[in-house]
Amino acid sequence: MTYVVTDNCIKCKYTDCVEVCPVDCFYEGENFLVINPDECIDCGVCEPECPAEAILPDTEPGLEKWIELNAEYSEKWPNITEKKDPLPDAEEFDGKENKFEKYFSPNPPA
Repeated sequence: MTYVVTDNCIKCKYTDCVEVCPVDCFYEGENFLVINPDECIDCGVCEPECPAEAILPDTEPGLEKWIELNAEYSEKWPNITEKKDPLPDAEEFDGKENKFEKYFSPNPPA
């Protein structure tokens, strides 16, 4: 088992999870974070730290798309190891549906 970042992180990008990760397996995109599944040690400390509840174990049903996305972009984006401020409109976007289709950016951070 590993953990994956899902839809609700998009346009929020809280980094509380990054701060507690003992193996630094988070990677940062322009408006989203991902977890490298090959580096994640399945400790689970990140999951309760996410204010947007966007981190889930990969054993949850229906996460295939997110498992692939986390693996793909963790190879493309830079590693993030320190907490940063969330995106300016994070509270407004927390909980919105279908954020991947509307707002996902494949770009690394600016």
